[in-house]
Amino acid sequence: MSPVISLSRKTAVVLFNLGGPDSPEAVQPFLFNLFNDPAIIGVPGPIRRMLATFISRRRAPKAAAIYDELGGKSPILENTEAQARALENALSGHGQVKVFTCMRYWHPMSAETAQAVKDYAPDTIILLPLYPQFSAATTGSSVTDWHRAAEAVGMDIPTRTICCYPTQRDFITAHAQLVQTYVQEATQFGPPRVLFSAHGLPEKNIKAGDPYQWQVEQTTQPIVAQLGLTDAVNCYQSRVGPLKWIGPSTEHEILRAAQDKVPVVLVPIAFVSEHSETLVELDIEYAELAHQNGLDHYYRVPTLSVQAHFITALADLCLNVKPAACQSHTGKRFCPAHWKKCPCPA
Repeated sequence: MSPVISLSRKTAVVLFNLGGPDSPEAVQPFLFNLFNDPAIIGVPGPIRRMLATFISRRRAPKAAAIYDELGGKSPILENTEAQARALENALSGHGQVKVFTCMRYWHPMSAETAQAVKDYAPDTIILLPLYPQFSAATTGSSVTDWHRAAEAVGMDIPTRTICCYPTQRDFITAHAQLVQTYVQEATQFGPPRVLFSAHGLPEKNIKAGDPYQWQVEQTTQPIVAQLGLTDAVNCYQSRVGPLKWIGPSTEHEILRAAQDKVPVVLVPIAFVSEHSETLVELDIEYAELAHQNGLDHYYRVPTLSVQAHFITALADLCLNVKPAACQSHTGKRFCPAHWKKCPCPA
């Protein structure tokens, strides 16, 4: 696809990601930042801070044990920085472009990155989340926090936001290529079931108009069609708390596959960077669940990371961004009107 615009003489691209603790000592403050986000716990500030303090203290030991499996820290920053350098390289022939990383719950966070972008003094800023499917709890929270930080450092630079890209052509191709490799390997043990696993959300968020689950399913459909998959399921992981979450759960689908005695190919369809929810939850906890229940053929597809088609997708999003303040990969609103949490105008 040829660009609809040329990048300005000097462009800053800001990649948003979740972030993760960079040492054992950072685990509890990372969790505090997470649960102190009004997009995660929507109660008044003083109450939210008390809850965040209580929850982070309670969960820190278990979370620390998870990060111990990864050497005491999350690899998400290094993975995101590798994606930033790959994207910067892909855009190197399109003007002066610098790609910055901005983490939501641990460093570098919005305040640090906003100051770095201001010091760079670009003509245009492009905000690009590494969350392909929009949710108010991920992209929405990151963009809100970015604008707060940009205002705090006195930055007034034209900014364009790419809110989502669930069916962008090269993004789909990147997934399809990886999935096909693992499906072919699993097929030697019988027709596999492909589980497209995404981080879950409380059901009430979806009922309130968050388009995340719908967008996840929009991503899955063209991959299934492109590969001709006949046994594929969307499922959701990482449930916490007493609320009812969207389903089916990934655990349930692994157990169902074990009962049906079919190989499983598990695809992290909403994660593009390796972190605790892929390297521990999928690779260790769910793998153990599978094997303990007689499912011996369990394959986990890697995240897209710096896969060539994925980096091409990110570059294409930047090169084809339109002047609108908020847009999907289509250059306009992607969601039907009833998904009222979508930030783009109808």
